[in-house]
Amino acid sequence: MHIKVYGIKNCNTMQKTFAALEQKGIHYTFHDYKKLGIDTSTLKNWCDMLGFEKFINKSGLTWKKLDEATKASVTNQDAAIALMMQHTSMIKRPVIDTGKQIILGFDQEAINKLAP
Repeated sequence: MHIKVYGIKNCNTMQKTFAALEQKGIHYTFHDYKKLGIDTSTLKNWCDMLGFEKFINKSGLTWKKLDEATKASVTNQDAAIALMMQHTSMIKRPVIDTGKQIILGFDQEAINKLAP
């Protein structure tokens, strides 16, 4: 199984995720979407699977700094994807893609179920 972890390297939640995966002996590749960006098709696939609302981190600083009109404009998946591509820091993290499922946010129980 090839696992790809998406997020921002210096995020505390990401550090917990890396530690949990490494402790379990799970090999993964990391994609820092703050440095490398993220493509539309990846975001669309994720949103199709779980819904765009789950991927926007509304408790994060990036979302909170947006003006009210921009926040109000996120009424559908296309608008959400466009905003997440523009402000990758607002994408909830981590996103763990196992090829069969998406684990969104730090979830120790879900990580424990992954096979090394």
